[in-house]
Amino acid sequence: MTPERILYRLEWQIIRRLDGLLQGDYRTLFYGSGLDLADLRAYHPPDDIRHIDWNVTARMNSPYVRQYREEREITAWFLLDLSPSMHFGPATGSKETVLIDLVATLARLLTRNGNRVGAMLYNNHLGRTVPPRGGRAHVLRLIHELLRVGAPPARTTTDLTQLLRAAHSAFARRSLIFLVSDFFSEPGWERPLTLLNRRHELVAIRLWDPREAELPDAGLLVMEDAETQQQLLVDTSDRRFRRRFQEVVARRERVLRDSMRRAAVDLFAVSTEQDLLGAIVKMTTFRQRQRRFGRGSAAT
Repeated sequence: MTPERILYRLEWQIIRRLDGLLQGDYRTLFYGSGLDLADLRAYHPPDDIRHIDWNVTARMNSPYVRQYREEREITAWFLLDLSPSMHFGPATGSKETVLIDLVATLARLLTRNGNRVGAMLYNNHLGRTVPPRGGRAHVLRLIHELLRVGAPPARTTTDLTQLLRAAHSAFARRSLIFLVSDFFSEPGWERPLTLLNRRHELVAIRLWDPREAELPDAGLLVMEDAETQQQLLVDTSDRRFRRRFQEVVARRERVLRDSMRRAAVDLFAVSTEQDLLGAIVKMTTFRQRQRRFGRGSAAT
């Protein structure tokens, strides 16, 4: 499908309906406290710990927070995990397909209001960087770049640390950042995530497929690692094996959520079987509530 047809479909099926449901109030989805540094003051609970200025805090021996005023225009970046594991899912809607639809929708919502969007593409190595621009034509270019991502280096694994460090080095001005991934990654990305979130407004979106969380009772199956191509013969009719698989999945889920909580990053989960319209409305509702009453737990 061409970029024009993808965007046209999203504009009719999702964006027009979002206009009716949200009445144009997208700013609470895109950021919570403004983006332009206005002042510094002493920290007082329940101030957002993401706005602590650590350099000033170290000099003053007490915590200080940055205060921001809202800008009329937003610069948004998409950090996009396009590694082989993102190909998983049904033929009609893999994680990668959902990523393209989600990014195109958010990018179009932003650019319609005069904002600029850019993207860093990662496929087990740092790929193209799409500089931030505005307008519908730029969204089409972004979709085009997502559709033409090439194959990763042979037998490599995902390491989100590379992507996060590159963003931390490249983004000098405070921006809105969407990190979209399934978070199947080598460990060690939590620290650069925390550093990135101290400087920017960061939203993490985890794409997942229900078939990743539960094995069917289907007898002997050959399972293959999407990145290393290593294969393993497993007996899915073994209840103990299926139970251990679910325990591993649950443990990984706890580790991911604990990491996001420590970094003070909102985490939103979007399933390949979930209605994208409903997922965006849910994100917006959560961030509206967060902005009104203060930070809460990450949405799912």
